[in-house]
Amino acid sequence: MMNRRDFLSGMSAAVIISACGKFAQAATRQQIDSKTIFRFAIGSDWHYGEPNTPYEQYFQDLKQAFTAVHQQTPCDCFILNGDVIHNEPTLLEPAVKLFKTIHPTVFATRGNHDRVTDAAWEQNWGFPLNYEKKVKGQVLLFGDTSNLAGDFLTPDVAWFAKKLEEHKNAQNIFIFLHITPIKWTEFGASSPEFASLIKKYPNVKAIFNGHDHDQDNVKLLEETIPFLFDSHIGGSWGTKYHGFRIVELKADNTMVTYMLNPTERFNEYTRKAVAAK
Repeated sequence: MMNRRDFLSGMSAAVIISACGKFAQAATRQQIDSKTIFRFAIGSDWHYGEPNTPYEQYFQDLKQAFTAVHQQTPCDCFILNGDVIHNEPTLLEPAVKLFKTIHPTVFATRGNHDRVTDAAWEQNWGFPLNYEKKVKGQVLLFGDTSNLAGDFLTPDVAWFAKKLEEHKNAQNIFIFLHITPIKWTEFGASSPEFASLIKKYPNVKAIFNGHDHDQDNVKLLEETIPFLFDSHIGGSWGTKYHGFRIVELKADNTMVTYMLNPTERFNEYTRKAVAAK
């Protein structure tokens, strides 16, 4: 079993978004160790079935690493943020069946390589392409950003407008989109309408994106709204590691988030010993 020190050794520098939306590059140990009321893991871009990649081994590495983290700091769900499979529609059923073994509660979004029909998606996952969930009192909105042809699409602004208004009094809203709707990256799909919409709702805590395998950072819309990327858990390109993100909502409504590498340590953190009293 992974102990607390080993867990921290695998953690990249954590970032923090305060209750009032202020962003900081690094969280303090006190902030990281403070009481967590909602915790989830998120990864993207598995590309199950991509030729010449060990896609099943990538999942086993992810599952082993996540299980160790989950034993030490339990997560309420695991989210797979798009590109579950690599193009071939018949891959979806075995991929979903395997991924559902990682945690009792899993959610997913469709990516541009998930080239399946709306009906096939819902049949296998049990939820539609645009949907909402509530976990631990937090609102989670999942949006579709592609289609059967694999096009890069922007979110359904009308659907999000309806849901954001419905939940305008919720404490927090977390949004999940495979393709980023802000043209920060080569593979983004710009949606000024979506950007304008989310700025109207201060309870939008963060937007999570996959798709860009070489991105594992935080980008800010007008210095206030964080868009978080999570590298890739599979696939043939991207960051040198295959990682996933942990997100923790604290009791004071502060959010702490960091990346983890499933197979080897990076950005080591060492906690100094405390003298016994």
